[in-house]
Amino acid sequence: MVGTHDVAPVTPADYRRLAERRLPRFLFDYIDGGANDELTMAANLADFASMKLRQRVMRDVSGVDTSTVLAGRKVAMPVALAPVGMAGMFSRRGEVTGVRAADQAGIPFTLSTLGVCTMQELQAASPSPFWFQLYMMRDRAVVQRLLGRARDAGCDTLLFTVDLAVTGLRHRDVRNGMIGRPTLKVRLSKLRQLLARPGWIRDVGVLGKPHTIGNLSEVVPDPTDLNAYKAWIDEQFDPSVTWKDIEWLRRIWDGKLLIKGVLEAGDARGAVDVGADGVVVSNHGGRQLDGVASSIAKLPGVVAAVGDRVEVLLDGGVRSGVDVLKAVALGARGVLIGRPWVWAVAGAGQQGLIDLLETVHNELRTAMALAGVSRIADVGPELIDA
Repeated sequence: MVGTHDVAPVTPADYRRLAERRLPRFLFDYIDGGANDELTMAANLADFASMKLRQRVMRDVSGVDTSTVLAGRKVAMPVALAPVGMAGMFSRRGEVTGVRAADQAGIPFTLSTLGVCTMQELQAASPSPFWFQLYMMRDRAVVQRLLGRARDAGCDTLLFTVDLAVTGLRHRDVRNGMIGRPTLKVRLSKLRQLLARPGWIRDVGVLGKPHTIGNLSEVVPDPTDLNAYKAWIDEQFDPSVTWKDIEWLRRIWDGKLLIKGVLEAGDARGAVDVGADGVVVSNHGGRQLDGVASSIAKLPGVVAAVGDRVEVLLDGGVRSGVDVLKAVALGARGVLIGRPWVWAVAGAGQQGLIDLLETVHNELRTAMALAGVSRIADVGPELIDA
């Protein structure tokens, strides 16, 4: 998908530029944007950039090993692909593309509740168990059906997202007609955006069908009718959920349970108290409450509160293997990568994501060597130059 006159993409920023050229604007902004003034989204990146590592020399780093264990599974590096809703609208059968690339990289892939592809598609495409991300819905029978399907498809790890009591205000989506009243002006604007991206129309619009929320296709309206889709989400996503509901979930789910969307130490302790196997420090990529702190700023407090009892992962702002090293140095067992993997498959397909993950792996390996450590277990806070 990269043109003959393009420089070969390497970084997430490279793939973001390719995705912007390939996707209709309303879809690009949906994945690229954050809530309100996008302050938290910016902080996720800025706070990683402001952190300094220590360079340590004259140590034997001839055999750097980036492998570790996440949720009971040995992985090639402390990275997993984060759940992204409607990934199959950004690339043909995008979730299948993602899991195949993750398999090649030796890391886990997480399927969103709101993914286009079904669990059965992922099971057929991948020899490895995938992770599944769940939102609590008012209809608990739907939740139970999803968990049953996940077990049947070989899923062994559940990420339960707790930071979406209501949907954040994402102004780009309103401006671009992703949500809101479908006026004639909005319809014409979206039509122009689509006609300007004939490659997307063929690859995703035609060859990427069916366009459904695969695992909820019997209850969710056509996701291309975005207002009906959002209305269903607003109706079904349950803002009354408390830790008692997680206790219920823990009783019916016997696999690993990670609670995603925790920023405060008290909430992390609450997750552990109801039986979680881990927590994911996350502000939803800056797409929910704008103005909260970055994930990396909140990581040390959560690690101090529960890191000796459960796995702590980080989501938000990770753009390189150097960022991975910084997060692990502050106590994360591993990180989740969201936007970059979608940019890669949108801009350059499966090979683009394979190449991106290889770059992240090489960056991590090189950063570890230059910081004087050979194993992930040896990475600690002494690597951060405070």
